[in-house]
Amino acid sequence: MRTHNKHVLMCIGPRCSGNNEEAFQQLGQKIDAHPQLKVKRTRSNCFAVCKNGPILVVYPEGVWYSCTDESVLERIVSEHLENGVEVSEHVFHRLGVGDV
Repeated sequence: MRTHNKHVLMCIGPRCSGNNEEAFQQLGQKIDAHPQLKVKRTRSNCFAVCKNGPILVVYPEGVWYSCTDESVLERIVSEHLENGVEVSEHVFHRLGVGDV
């Protein structure tokens, strides 16, 4: 297992629109394009919140994103995972806060 300080989980369940497995693969390519990142990614079958999926959750922050297209994934990787800045317009939930 790669050393990591962030863990991203992505829903690839059947209820979200689009090809979630393809989005998961794109996420991996985007993370791998930044070799300095220490990020582990994991598939999840369903988060049961189907809000404009696929859904991506970043821990330890507990930020839940709606990933509606590849450009959103790119922003999450470059802005949140690399620079620590949430992509607020795509956040719909935060751990311990509820819907935002």
